[in-house]
Amino acid sequence: MKKIGMFKLGLVALAAAGIVTTMAPQKAAAQGIFSSIFGGGGGWQSGKHEVRFPTKYGNRVIIVSLGDRRLYYVHKKGAAISYPIGVPTGRAMWSGVERVSRKAVNPGWTPTAQMRRENPKLPGHVRGGDPRNPLGVRALYLGSTLYRIHGTDAPWTVGQNVTHGCIRLYNNDIIDLYNRTRVGTKVIVTHRRVMG
Repeated sequence: MKKIGMFKLGLVALAAAGIVTTMAPQKAAAQGIFSSIFGGGGGWQSGKHEVRFPTKYGNRVIIVSLGDRRLYYVHKKGAAISYPIGVPTGRAMWSGVERVSRKAVNPGWTPTAQMRRENPKLPGHVRGGDPRNPLGVRALYLGSTLYRIHGTDAPWTVGQNVTHGCIRLYNNDIIDLYNRTRVGTKVIVTHRRVMG
């Protein structure tokens, strides 16, 4: 009983010091669960690693497996670089084939009308390079859609169903993928698991 009391007291002290701030996942800072603390600036982790990959896919192709919650960049036959991703939630889930139509460094972010209806506190626009920008530091635009593969201001959301259709990576990972990817790169988005 004494040890449990000391443990609880320790947690209270850590929480008061701001060290224990999140026990549960949060939404991206710019998407507003903590409007009074608008801003993130995180997202610099990395979860990439090389994996053996099915040989049926061509080289320099991006495979987004919503089932795996991983993005795979096939860089040579039978091998891919695997990145953890945040994926669409609910009705925003989609699948299909697109091509990278544009690349951007420090992209600006303008929430859609639907996003503004869901959260009227969202800003009209967040400039590129702002640490509160939910697109992070790089973006790969997919075809003529509003969907992007991009970085984040909220690293704790990578690995979760959180987006309105975009694919979210850690900032270090999107920089790595951005540097490997050309305009015109084929992107296959599937609900199926590719690995395992």
